[in-house]
Amino acid sequence: MNITATYTDLYQLTMAQVYFNTKPDGRAVFDYYFRHNPFNSGYSIFAGLEDVLDILETLEFSPSDLSYLQQFGFESDFLEYLKNFRFTGTIFSSKEGDVVFPNRPILQVESNIIEAQIIETVLLNILNFQTLIATKASRIRRSAKDEVLLDMGLRRAHATGGYYASRAAAIGGFDGTSNVKTAEDYNIPCSGTMAHSFIQSYKDELEAFRDFARIRPKNCVLLIDTYDSLKSGLPNAITVAKEMEIKGERLLGVRLDSGDLAYLSKKTRTILDDSNLGYVQIVASNQLDEYVIKSLKEQGAPIDIFGVGTNLVTGKPDAALDGVYKLSEYNGDPRIKLSENIIKVSLPYKKQVYRMLDSNGMFYGADAIAMFTEGKVTKIKHPFDATKGLDLSSYTHEPLLEKVMENGKRVVAPRSVTEISKYSQSRLDQLPNEYKRFQNPHIYKIGLSIELKQERDKLVQEHKF
Repeated sequence: MNITATYTDLYQLTMAQVYFNTKPDGRAVFDYYFRHNPFNSGYSIFAGLEDVLDILETLEFSPSDLSYLQQFGFESDFLEYLKNFRFTGTIFSSKEGDVVFPNRPILQVESNIIEAQIIETVLLNILNFQTLIATKASRIRRSAKDEVLLDMGLRRAHATGGYYASRAAAIGGFDGTSNVKTAEDYNIPCSGTMAHSFIQSYKDELEAFRDFARIRPKNCVLLIDTYDSLKSGLPNAITVAKEMEIKGERLLGVRLDSGDLAYLSKKTRTILDDSNLGYVQIVASNQLDEYVIKSLKEQGAPIDIFGVGTNLVTGKPDAALDGVYKLSEYNGDPRIKLSENIIKVSLPYKKQVYRMLDSNGMFYGADAIAMFTEGKVTKIKHPFDATKGLDLSSYTHEPLLEKVMENGKRVVAPRSVTEISKYSQSRLDQLPNEYKRFQNPHIYKIGLSIELKQERDKLVQEHKF
């Protein structure tokens, strides 16, 4: 998608105007993180990084952007600065597709404060949304186990958000999408069946099926619930399947899009098998999510392919990830934001995050946040409860924030959606099952190094009223 630097909030630019006049060379470190896992999940899947890097490498204000901004009273020398604006900063980040948890830096931006401020909105917009959808997709994948998952949500998505939703769904474990544009741009398998309107346009359902199978014999899936799934749609689909066999072709599947999917899929499977059509797959759609699919699997519904739409691409029921972007260092000095809500107290300084691995390579259940220069962390403390801590000296430390951009240019090779998805699954395999439960998952521990906690607490005292 074509994004210019006005893909931002006006207050980013009004602050930038003041910075330009008062401290144009200030150097800042900002942290991106979120405060809660969505969907009451025990984990989240980080997504959107590749898109953010692509956008930042080419981000600029177009001539029409600059003309538009004149109405807001910006000074001419500031608009001249924006004319030559480019992001020239450095970014450290977790790998896209990694399993991440609340209240620890996932990405850090180091740059001139004007640049860091202008990119905030687009960074949050992309990362928050794709992480939300990738996490939803991962939960649906866990419910579906090895069955095929297709994203069919573009028509119900929040306008062009559907473009990125399909990408994030693939990272979270979906096998394909009906979204042609996203499939084209990100090399994601694309598939689709038919709508009820296609069948309704014919006077006869059988005639509609015959025409579709004749013209589209490869990967042919027939929608059987326009009138009556078992009394009309399925018998007509079987007739067409037998006619296809005579031609040396095979009907790929039949699709159920309404009614009791468990009951209908069982009946459909029995009738297909009794007709020697055991190879014909059953596709199910209609308001599916991780809970409905989990229930269908538990009921033994013989569904081979799940088409998931609205609940996936809108991130239902949460609809948004509460990701934030907070200043943690300015010109080498620590910065902190205080709040009466202790979870909203930010962490100062440039930092590194370490994941603890046990002797089997599994995640131990704790990430350690440390000063960037600390190295191995032997002990962590709870961010706000002085009585709680962990000894980490016996665990392998894996640093999670790697440099991905320097001087506004990538320093890591681009990764395909397929590569990111495979990586994400490998990381989930390292996460113990108690953190992947749907109900009451274990809470993954996030702790501070002794040094970082001391520095944070010192700043809290300094700024307390």
